[in-house]
Amino acid sequence: MIDWPSYNESLVRRGQVLLDFDVLDGWDHELSQMNKGKVGEPYDYPDSFIQLLGYMRAYFHLPYRQTEGVVISHASTKVPGIPHYSTISRRINRLEIKINEKLGNDIVIALDSTGIKVANRGEWMRDKWHVRKGYLKIHVTVDIKKKRILSLEVTSEEVHDGKVLKKLVDSASENNNHVKGVLADGMYDSNKNFRYLSKNHIKPGIMTRSNSKVRSSNCHARNMSVLRQQTNLKRWKRSVSYGHRWMTETVFSSIKRMFGEHVTARKFPHMVKEIFLKAALYNMFNRMT
Repeated sequence: MIDWPSYNESLVRRGQVLLDFDVLDGWDHELSQMNKGKVGEPYDYPDSFIQLLGYMRAYFHLPYRQTEGVVISHASTKVPGIPHYSTISRRINRLEIKINEKLGNDIVIALDSTGIKVANRGEWMRDKWHVRKGYLKIHVTVDIKKKRILSLEVTSEEVHDGKVLKKLVDSASENNNHVKGVLADGMYDSNKNFRYLSKNHIKPGIMTRSNSKVRSSNCHARNMSVLRQQTNLKRWKRSVSYGHRWMTETVFSSIKRMFGEHVTARKFPHMVKEIFLKAALYNMFNRMT
């Protein structure tokens, strides 16, 4: 049951965070650390301030020029200087955004992917002029208890989901996180993935293909999953808590509602940066609830 007063308060805090200029308290110290030993022109704005502008731009769907306008309107008397919109763009796209949630031991994660459009063209435009810009694939791992993103990869639409399992799980295991189980659909069904999970003592909760057969050449863990699923699929689902795999759909739905279903950047590295900013902001909001 939802505690509505607490939930409403968390939504109010989101607005406070997005317009919180407390990062100015450590402005001089952070700049001195960033410029220590730097060759060339020194930085004028600390990364924490630039990241705050990145969060504001992502959440409010602001172009860079309007982002500069927000700073002028709300912080011109507080900040030592107002960055030009071109500076905001350049610095945001140079930020190192990491999804480094620390959740501890015995984590069960769910894997899935979704598509994000690379342009905000309407359906009529696509149908009328046959213009198709394609989409990006976002691959994530989500902790099924806290619904936080633990790792994220952005690829083109051609990349198969199963190819990124190892990289996603490795990233999720960073920061002293111990992953004990993985939940995923049939797109991740391969001997290579089962062998990787077995080697790292991770319980596989991967749906195998309906026409799968037990073979001596297969990974033992995959053969056992095939047997259990074909003998009693419902019991296997209960044993691995397969229903919690839908937490990824909840996360995708939340991100698309908050930030939209397309990216505004035009270059692939900048698109990746934009998506990481949105994922980091989603995790920040999740911690407030």
